[in-house]
Amino acid sequence: MIPTAQMGQLRPGEAEWLAPGHTGRPLTLWKLLLLLWTLLNCGLESSAQGPGEWTLWGSWSRCSSSCGRGLSVRSRRCIRFPREELCWGDTHEYRLCQLPDCPPGAMAFRDIQCALYNGQPVLSLQKTYQWIPFYGAPNQCDLNCLALGHAFYHSFGRVLDGTPCSPGSQGLCVGGRCLSAGCDGLMGSDAREDHCGRCGGANDSCLFVQRVFRDAGAYAGYWNVTLIPEGARHIYAAHRSRNYLALIGGDGRYVLNGKWEISPPGTYDVAGTRVVYTRATGPEETLRAAGPTTQDLLLQVLLQEPNPGIEFEFWLPRELYGPFQEQTQALSLSLRQPQPLEVEPQSSEPNKAPAFPTRTPNPTPVFRARVLGHLRQAQETRYEVRVQLVYKNRSPLQALEYVWAPGRCPCPPMSLHREYLLAAQRLVSPDGTQDRLLLPHAGYARPWSPAEDSRVRLAARHCPV
Repeated sequence: MIPTAQMGQLRPGEAEWLAPGHTGRPLTLWKLLLLLWTLLNCGLESSAQGPGEWTLWGSWSRCSSSCGRGLSVRSRRCIRFPREELCWGDTHEYRLCQLPDCPPGAMAFRDIQCALYNGQPVLSLQKTYQWIPFYGAPNQCDLNCLALGHAFYHSFGRVLDGTPCSPGSQGLCVGGRCLSAGCDGLMGSDAREDHCGRCGGANDSCLFVQRVFRDAGAYAGYWNVTLIPEGARHIYAAHRSRNYLALIGGDGRYVLNGKWEISPPGTYDVAGTRVVYTRATGPEETLRAAGPTTQDLLLQVLLQEPNPGIEFEFWLPRELYGPFQEQTQALSLSLRQPQPLEVEPQSSEPNKAPAFPTRTPNPTPVFRARVLGHLRQAQETRYEVRVQLVYKNRSPLQALEYVWAPGRCPCPPMSLHREYLLAAQRLVSPDGTQDRLLLPHAGYARPWSPAEDSRVRLAARHCPV
């Protein structure tokens, strides 16, 4: 109220009002508004107001399990006035916690809960039972336990939060419901990783590389298809032909179908990811990997017939796309598709051996070697030999070499652990992806003896090879 002595001395912008039930005592506007607010909140009946307000989330609890997968929970409270609605949202939030795997032989969480009722009277009967989990009931988040040795089960209510919904399931029971964790770790969340690996992303931080390798090849052998760089995700390659996909790891060793040896379908661990290799009964072959890769991979194809096209694709972070282009150019793996080259048509026989290059042969190495092993592949034999002595050669020989003998029989029939004098034609492809020592059409193999040794040394001095 404004004292009477101050009436008539109002500040600019103030108006004179009289309070209800009073005379001669004007009120300023702001005090009138305060009075109206008090009347509305204290003296008038009103309908329900909006929702209340949440307190801050509390801290996360310890994991519900001591090993394997479990749950951690946090809670909050709703603060509201009597006529306000309840807060919108949940009072509890659950997230997945991943601990080291449980030791072998550890009892599963659901088994422990059923075992708590062992020897306890059930169904108002004095008879007791031994209980094990039963997974054939409608609600998999109820504690359904089968009486051991009997044909009935009993439900003991809900399982504890954090119990796996079923053996091998990724879902966990929370409040009687089976929930799965989103990529944010929260149970029941619909957050998912995009193709770039970002939780809740929109595929805008990576680029999609998708091409078809159409080079038909001028000869049979290994051809480079593409570099799969470090950081690649959702890798896929496929074709329909009698050719074979080959994969080289970051250490330069073959992971699949290398050295003319065909690998069985299956899962292969390489470069920090798992490569799933499938080959159907028909001419279809696929290669898949989730990634991300931790090393560069090189995808090749082992050509046995003209290439009908190899589809490949992967997702790559934007910042890695430029270096990827530079690497492919440095490896002569242009991102532009090369023009098809001529290939001699091959027979459709499934076991026919790969054709050999028909380019001008390189100088023939002459050397002495011990046979360590042999392997029949289709219609050719691969001999593994240890080089003992090189008589004449213009290209380097390794201590261990493979010598190939095409034909229906292992000719020449070299015996294990015997030493031979060999003259093998070396065939090297233009890009260096194929390097083979070939017998017997352009060379010979004879058992080593001192007499043969003398003749070869004499020939090496007088005859170019």
